Amino acid sequence: MERVAIVARLKPGAEERAGKLLAAGPPFDLSSSGLERQSVFLSAGEVIFIFEGHEVEWIVDDLIDGPSHYELQRALDDWGSIVDGPPRIAREQFAWDSEGATTARSATWA
Repeated sequence: MERVAIVARLKPGAEERAGKLLAAGPPFDLSSSGLERQSVFLSAGEVIFIFEGHEVEWIVDDLIDGPSHYELQRALDDWGSIVDGPPRIAREQFAWDSEGATTARSATWA
């Protein structure tokens, strides 16, 4: 399973509005999206959307360009008023789980 994150810096004081947008749920049907898992982390200054699944970047591209495009665009417009600058894509570089599976791409850990 692959993971990709979208990281967006929030404008000062936007954490409460971001929480309300997140409480409304995703602007697409998770069960038919092809994703295996989605998580969102919210801090006072950032929101991080984590998407997980097989060929996850293709799934995210399909969400942006596919049948849910209009709902997603409306949601992005709502986020646009509280996000400071363009969102950034973060690709997984290291992962570990309790079964001993480790994924290391460009990083080496001592």
